[in-house]
Amino acid sequence: MIEVNNLSKSFNDKKILSNLSFSISKGDSVAIIGKSGAGKSILLKCLIGLIKPSAGTVYLDNKLINSMNFRQLQEIRSTIGMVFQFGALFDSLNVSENIGLALKKLTNLNESEIIDTISKSLAEVGMKDSEMMMPSELSGGMKKRVGIARAIAISPQYLFYDEPTTGLDPVMTDSINRLISKIQKKKQVTSIIVTHEMKTVYDVVNRVIMLHNSQIRFDGKPESICSSEDPVVQQFVRGDSTLV
Repeated sequence: MIEVNNLSKSFNDKKILSNLSFSISKGDSVAIIGKSGAGKSILLKCLIGLIKPSAGTVYLDNKLINSMNFRQLQEIRSTIGMVFQFGALFDSLNVSENIGLALKKLTNLNESEIIDTISKSLAEVGMKDSEMMMPSELSGGMKKRVGIARAIAISPQYLFYDEPTTGLDPVMTDSINRLISKIQKKKQVTSIIVTHEMKTVYDVVNRVIMLHNSQIRFDGKPESICSSEDPVVQQFVRGDSTLV
């Protein structure tokens, strides 16, 4: 379970997040949406301890993230699979080596177990037998899949996605959405997805949190956001700049 209490974050005099409070139950799939610069990725980084909030608290499984030292943070991060916006693969390493880095750092698996885990993870995301491929040989969608394979390889309790469909065409976006949904159901992980894509919201998650002007503007079910009478919410959902 994730608990956020009165979380605020500012950089110098610029307020990014202001007094946010919410909780996310085990097994939930939650989208965090909002305009560019709304603080979505900053919030995600606060949740995993990459950024310390200016005020407020973040608890992960009843453990206070704010006060953890580096070793404690590394331990808690071993329960979190992170899927970055552009894959974040090392260009000089092949697919197997990219995934293996996370396994060597965050698990106690031996070399044989690591090889087996890499193979199984790639198969789960539709990238079977791609271990020796280099990132330069992968399409944008393939890089996303390898990023997801790396995230699930450590058998996480949580999966955090930062704009997982950015830069993809509609067909590939649908494919990645289906993959995220399949993993969510199969592994029963708690998922948080930062996204601009309303299709991802409708197809993948059971809850959506919208940030606007540093605060939570909407928190509810995806099917409810369409009927919201808030003009700011409707502007984002419909992508219509004339509404506000």
